[in-house]
Amino acid sequence: MLTQVRNRSLEDEDKADLCAEFQAAIIEVLTSKSLAALKASGLQQLVVAGGVGANRALRTALDAGTQAAGARVFYPEMELCTDNGAMIAFAGAQRLLRKAAEASRGSFGVRPRWVLGEV
Repeated sequence: MLTQVRNRSLEDEDKADLCAEFQAAIIEVLTSKSLAALKASGLQQLVVAGGVGANRALRTALDAGTQAAGARVFYPEMELCTDNGAMIAFAGAQRLLRKAAEASRGSFGVRPRWVLGEV
C-alpha cells in the first residue's frame, strides 16, 4: 500500500481513499480479534493502551462491539495514548547522546580492526 500512496500518478483523493481503506481493514481485524479474545477467555472487560488507543475510529468500533457483546472497554485519556515507537526513539537518542559525551571525554579506545571472534 505504501508503494501505491507514494505513486506520484495517484491523485490526493485516491491516496486518501487508500489510507482510509487501510485503516478500516486494520480496525476490522483489531476489533474482531479483541472480541474473539474476550469470548475465548470469558472475560467481560477490555483494556486498550498505547498509541493505537488514540484512534477514534477504532474506539468507535470497539465501543460498539463490546456493547453488543455485553462487555466493557476502557481507554486511557487521549493525551496518555502515546506511541511506544516515539518513546523508544527518544530513549535511543538519549543513549546516543550519552555515548557521544563519553567519547568526547576519551573514555574508550579506538580499534580500527576487530577480530570477528571478539565482536
